[in-house]
Amino acid sequence: MRPENDPIVAEDHRLIVNQPNKDSVLGLIRQASDGVSRVEIAQALGVSRATVSTIVDTLIASGLVVERGSGVSRGGRRPIVLRINPEAGRVVGIDIGASHVLVVLADLCGKILYEAEVSFDIAHGPDACLPRIGQEVEAVLGREAAARERLLAIGVGVPGPVIAARGMVSSPPLMPGWDGYPIREFFQARWARPALVDNDADLGALGEWAFGAGRGEANLAFIKIGTGIGCGLLLDGRLYHGVVGTAGEIGHVTISQDGPPCKCGNYGCLEAMAGGRAIAQRARLAILAGQRTSLAEHSAGPELTARDVALAAQAGDAVSQQLLNDAGRHIGSALASLINLLNPGLVLIGGRVAEAGDILLNPIREAVAHRSLRASLQATRIERAALGRYATVLGAVSQALDSAFQSLLRHRPARTRSRVMKGGGRPAR
Repeated sequence: MRPENDPIVAEDHRLIVNQPNKDSVLGLIRQASDGVSRVEIAQALGVSRATVSTIVDTLIASGLVVERGSGVSRGGRRPIVLRINPEAGRVVGIDIGASHVLVVLADLCGKILYEAEVSFDIAHGPDACLPRIGQEVEAVLGREAAARERLLAIGVGVPGPVIAARGMVSSPPLMPGWDGYPIREFFQARWARPALVDNDADLGALGEWAFGAGRGEANLAFIKIGTGIGCGLLLDGRLYHGVVGTAGEIGHVTISQDGPPCKCGNYGCLEAMAGGRAIAQRARLAILAGQRTSLAEHSAGPELTARDVALAAQAGDAVSQQLLNDAGRHIGSALASLINLLNPGLVLIGGRVAEAGDILLNPIREAVAHRSLRASLQATRIERAALGRYATVLGAVSQALDSAFQSLLRHRPARTRSRVMKGGGRPAR
């Protein structure tokens, strides 16, 4: 096994290939969904084709990269394009919500191969919830032969502030009993693979950036409206967590000092005014008050959810539409402050309540337009997220892939040693 910074020297050209160069080349290949040629990589990195070929040949020999098909000709022969080998390993992504868990098995291109989703209550605590989640991980691994052996990393999203370096949550309002619990160690001990734990909204931002509506955006905010309300921030191309993982907790911005109590202990927080739990509670009160609404077909009990309200609003129910309009105005007020403060180029609205579409987005946009600085507003687009319920789990997959590729670059030996031809030709096969 080579040390991390030990150079690989090509025998004939004496070209030094350092780890950062391999990272850069692999990163470009990962980003190119339709493949990328050696010439395009050399142009993007500002290095010689010979240097790129040497690096690419080591990646091909290791099994991480494959040559597939031909690219677009710009005069002359059509170039061979490079792609990640999806069969070089597997990763697991996990989205733990307040009332559900979604587990997926993905290949090294981030394609979801198998998934499992179940309802559960995160308030039951880690000792009850984590073994249940473990069963679902085993279920997706069991769908493919040798998936356990090919597993490289696990990514986990949770609905609370995360100390990423320690793999645990810190004082999470929606996760009673989880404070300081070693979540990462649970997964690492059970599957003997690296595990990464992050906030669900942060991973939603990463998922949309890597696979969805945020591709190409260096500065974006992802607002996840589920049971609570979270915000993931991508600033200058990097997730921003803050000092102790609480950056982006927009759900605990005070909207009304005389508002209802919040799970965090304060009053009038955005989450308590406009989160999924608050929307569902107001719907129940409307039913009990005898308002004419299709929601009355449901009972006024706890089984009525904000998603039910969103679906009823889409079907034309006036009470549901008003509930979402009120929630949208509150969210827009908080979002205007975020836009004035951080000036993102794109704000994506996701989470299950966002299934209501423009019924929710229009009042958000109107409130933002009323309360934002004009310069900030003109530079910011507010759109619905593209990945739906998969945003967070694909963010978890993306983080697991980062870990997997770093490990493979450091430790995977070449399957066969390629010989570099004199004169800068391609290696002999």
